Amino acid sequence: MSNTILVNGTIITMDAKQQVFKKGAIAFENEKITYVGEVPSDLSIYDEVVDVKGDYILPGLVNTHGHASMSLLRGYADDLPLQQWLEEKMWPIEATYTKDHAKWGTYLSIIEMLRTGTTTFVDMYDNMDEVAMAVDASGARARLCRGMIGFGSEELRQSKLEEASNFARNWNNQANGRITTMMSPHSPYTCTPQFIEQIVSKAVELNSPIHIHMSETRSEVELNVSEYGERPVKHLEKLGMFEQPTLVAHAVHLEEWELDILAKYDVKVSNNIISNLKLASGIAPVPAMLEKGITVSLGTDSSASNNNLDLFGELNQVALLYKGVHNDATLIPAEKALQMATIHGAEAIWLEDQVGSLEVGKEADLIVLNTKQAFYQPAHNPISHIVYSGSGRDVKDVFVQGKQVVKNGECLTVDEEKVIFEVNRLSEKF
Repeated sequence: MSNTILVNGTIITMDAKQQVFKKGAIAFENEKITYVGEVPSDLSIYDEVVDVKGDYILPGLVNTHGHASMSLLRGYADDLPLQQWLEEKMWPIEATYTKDHAKWGTYLSIIEMLRTGTTTFVDMYDNMDEVAMAVDASGARARLCRGMIGFGSEELRQSKLEEASNFARNWNNQANGRITTMMSPHSPYTCTPQFIEQIVSKAVELNSPIHIHMSETRSEVELNVSEYGERPVKHLEKLGMFEQPTLVAHAVHLEEWELDILAKYDVKVSNNIISNLKLASGIAPVPAMLEKGITVSLGTDSSASNNNLDLFGELNQVALLYKGVHNDATLIPAEKALQMATIHGAEAIWLEDQVGSLEVGKEADLIVLNTKQAFYQPAHNPISHIVYSGSGRDVKDVFVQGKQVVKNGECLTVDEEKVIFEVNRLSEKF
């Protein structure tokens, strides 16, 4: 791979020093970042010098919760509460899914994510071999897990556990290290305590993190109390889940003592603010989480409930909503919101040593924004402009491990025209 340097950009590092180089450069070779700083005086040592002419360069965004194959259901069932949406619309049609649905739905999501600046994503679903193969072919980075709903017979549960375990074992660190895996019970209300304990045991055996939906709705929490005598956080603690590295999605309905438990075990949180709003699930207590030192990241959830995978939308909402709800304009400033989408996202999936910030030695996952547009002017504060003015449609170029996967807004690794044809062919049957 060539020794490449991007020059004359505004480099937003998202490292511990929160550095911004307004006339900066970033170089990478053999997948790794080799230089970040002011433009070097000698550029002759580089095989390729690219002048980005003032555009912003920042780490690739990290989407910590989603279901890529569900892109086939975008717009299929809107404006319903979560349980009705799941039980009457999503689960029945998902039962008809084939490997073809998983394949083309995943490709559609990957195109959307890459083109809007997400280079790393978390995916929980089934037919995960198809998902992993799409990630491999596209050049994206992902933490993948076979989600397990515990309904049905014991034989069916054990079949899912075996499939999930084999997937986690066989795909971990594949695709040149771009694919890593987790174990994933769907939620406390869809998995019996015994099944969750079995999944936790298997995660320990595989040295694998765990990903789960938790406390998304008030009714879900009340159901957990009526069935098991505990709110979900205490319930999962008793089942030993938090002894293993754990990422929970949603975490909307929590009491302060539950936040203390999450902080105690360093449980990571994926805040899916737009999906939670659209499904009227509620608003997660993110400011309180941050006060407790909990790592909060951003996820879109699926494009069936969002309805898009542009993480810039989550960035904007997380920086705005809590200000209005709490009547406090100081809550979640732009810098904190961008951390949630970058370095905190990497921390939430235990990849902070590889991605999430632009630092020498880390992998060259980065994006370039076209800022030669009116709403990026004047350039007082680049981070403010990204969070409050920008969108994923401003993403111009995307690199993963130093390989360019999007150029001038076009995905280089996936045939977008073919993908759009296939997803519409499949969705006609719905």
